[in-house]
Amino acid sequence: MRRSLLLGLLIYGLILSGLIMLRGELLALSLPLVLYLLGGLLRAPHEIELKVERTLDAERIGPDEPVAVTIKITNVGRSLEEVLIEDNLSPQLKIQDGSARHLLRLPKGKIASWTYKVSGPRGYYSFPSIHVVSSDHLGLVGREQTISTPGQLFILPPVIRLRHIAIRPRRTRVYSGSIPARMGGPGVEFFGVREYQTGDSPRWINWRASAHHSTALFSNEFEQERVADVGIVLDGRIRTNLFGNGQSLFEHSVTATAALADAFLAQGNRVSLLQYGQFLQWTLPGYGKLQRERILQALAHAETGGSQIFSDLSYIPTQMFPAHSQVVLVSPLHEDDLDMLIQLRARGYQVLVISPDPVAFELSGLPMDKNSALAARIVRMERDLLLQRLQRAGIQLLNWDVSKPFDKVVQGHLGRPPAWMRAVGGIL
Repeated sequence: MRRSLLLGLLIYGLILSGLIMLRGELLALSLPLVLYLLGGLLRAPHEIELKVERTLDAERIGPDEPVAVTIKITNVGRSLEEVLIEDNLSPQLKIQDGSARHLLRLPKGKIASWTYKVSGPRGYYSFPSIHVVSSDHLGLVGREQTISTPGQLFILPPVIRLRHIAIRPRRTRVYSGSIPARMGGPGVEFFGVREYQTGDSPRWINWRASAHHSTALFSNEFEQERVADVGIVLDGRIRTNLFGNGQSLFEHSVTATAALADAFLAQGNRVSLLQYGQFLQWTLPGYGKLQRERILQALAHAETGGSQIFSDLSYIPTQMFPAHSQVVLVSPLHEDDLDMLIQLRARGYQVLVISPDPVAFELSGLPMDKNSALAARIVRMERDLLLQRLQRAGIQLLNWDVSKPFDKVVQGHLGRPPAWMRAVGGIL
């Protein structure tokens, strides 16, 4: 209840009681309260007319990095005796320095400003408005107003730099890149021998093959290197990412996805991102730094979710990925995912699975005793069986223990394609 209304009811009660009971002391007791109320009403704040500006020294930062927020208030109306200004912040943001609330006096034409610093975890944060409360010194009459000051802050996932990721999709694009295209032409790796043509460099002549023919010369042919379509699927399902005590593998999956997207784009490929969880979020394919920024901003929004429809991978919209392209799945995996991944491979896609190891992750937070060791052994056997079945289907796989640096693990396992893929060109 407002203080002025409560005071008015008290005065009314004293006066009414004094008149009914014919007690002058009750009427006299109400006089100071009447003067107090009149004083507050006479000094009641006028209409709030403020010009508010908010600026952030950066709109995209990394997790837990501080960003300075500056609030500038200009009073374009009448003088305000007492004004409480509070910036509406997300509860996930933490104030590192300063304060988002300020109590001050604003004469007409006065400009006030202050700066505070906030930080937070990965995510997208909006700054929708600033809440203003103006009142008199007695605190009897107040006015409230919410001033819209839209702003935004992207806290992007950290990007781990990867040297090179060897992939061999069945189909490449027309632009030159770093992926072997299974076609002869300019390149580095030896591809075959063909008859010498006008314009061929003399250094390309294969003298050993030409020595077997008295009327013809033969030249070495190299394998062209081009760019490819790469579709990254980020698994955001609760059933695969959340464990006991609120532990989650999802942040590790997001970090791996950001590193993979950055590496594929740096190689010149066309990359897209599909977030698969409570619903589908699709980032259209693109090239270069602009696409990198789009994907990082999409990852800033990424979160886990549960859905009966998307509880398994059978609803992945494969029509979004070009035929015979490279598909990269970042997921801890569930045993129900096996059939869909095999179907994806059978449709001609080259599949790479980056799987944060849920067994090692969950065991790291459990006390080791006989029961835990036995349970871990059984779960490990089940997971190893799942991974072996995926590899037998021709799916390239990386089982990542998240306690180890991602770049070191990738460099040791995905720096060059496996022997079977180099031998058959990635085709089973």
